[in-house]
Amino acid sequence: MKIHPLITESAPLAELCERLSEADFVAVDTEFMRENTYYPLLCLVQIADDKEAAAIDPLADGIDLTPLWDLLVKNEEVLKVFHAGGQDVEIVYNHAGGTPHPMFDSQVAAMALGQGEQIGYSNLVSLWLGHTLDKGARFTDWSRRPLDRRQIDYAIGDVTHLAEIFPMMLEQLKETGRGAWLNGEMERLTDPANYANDPEESWKRIKIQSRKADVLGRLKALAAWREREAQDKDLPRGRIMKDETLADIAGHPPREQKELAKKRGLSGAWSGNDIGRRMMKALEASTPLESDDLPDRKNRQGPGKDGALVADLLKLLLKIRSREINVASRLLAKASDLERLAAGEREDMPMLEGWRFDQFGRDALDLVEGRLAFAVTDGKLTMTRTGEIA
Repeated sequence: MKIHPLITESAPLAELCERLSEADFVAVDTEFMRENTYYPLLCLVQIADDKEAAAIDPLADGIDLTPLWDLLVKNEEVLKVFHAGGQDVEIVYNHAGGTPHPMFDSQVAAMALGQGEQIGYSNLVSLWLGHTLDKGARFTDWSRRPLDRRQIDYAIGDVTHLAEIFPMMLEQLKETGRGAWLNGEMERLTDPANYANDPEESWKRIKIQSRKADVLGRLKALAAWREREAQDKDLPRGRIMKDETLADIAGHPPREQKELAKKRGLSGAWSGNDIGRRMMKALEASTPLESDDLPDRKNRQGPGKDGALVADLLKLLLKIRSREINVASRLLAKASDLERLAAGEREDMPMLEGWRFDQFGRDALDLVEGRLAFAVTDGKLTMTRTGEIA
């Protein structure tokens, strides 16, 4: 495989992307920093097909990344291969306004092949290629320039190995008939809705005990205000205000700005500065949450004592079934959905649809509805239909 020098100019990038637009697939990885910013700072992009590989410097002065985003987002003929690509997809979405499509995630594929719940990249390379990766540059500061040869080699290795592993994984998926299992997961991973940070929805991520409409209305207004402040300043939202402080102000709102000095988590300057004034305006403009938007209390209740026992049985069934068919259990069902099923819910559960229903959901449903039971036969735990029990 040909390894190109670090690409820092627009012309060689455009030429590379033109060649890769004819490939069947490209392996993609990114290096980024997000500790001090709201949006991840993209520091390096690595890309490869089965013939060539390159690292691209998005921080290079004047470089035009449009050909790269067009290849990843607009070109539907080239499959984009990632490993645990959620954060990479988020970065592409932030820069290009769309997500890579079609997509293949080798971590999800490994789950379908029974190679672990969330196998790391180094373990994937060791399993498939027998190579041990040099982790020396793993925690480097990718934003510092210049990058040395070791850093670039380490980064490019993430896509050269992936480009070698992908065809082997694809062949095994075909042999096992499990390729179709991944379709829904890949569509979910590329759904732009997963990566759009809508300020008006940000309140739903914050833990708060109250279910009062006025409290939640204030929480929604404050969370949206904080999100916009963080986006405008490109700072982590926690640098603006911590979740617990936000929830406390929503539950116990100050009557005037000077009272902010008494709030835990805020400095005294909030009692008279501009950001404090903007927060107070957001608070004053809040309205009680509409009844249709209030959280469903039923969905927040636990399954109860008996339901908890049923959920434990479902988890045991999941463990048995995932071992029987050699697939990661989390690909079959989420623990939260098992608890919902035990509590009597049936709506909006992937395990009750498609291949998951065939492999696990049907038996899970039979178990909670009394048509399936555990039994011990010759010292081994087995499943038996209740109609067969004398």
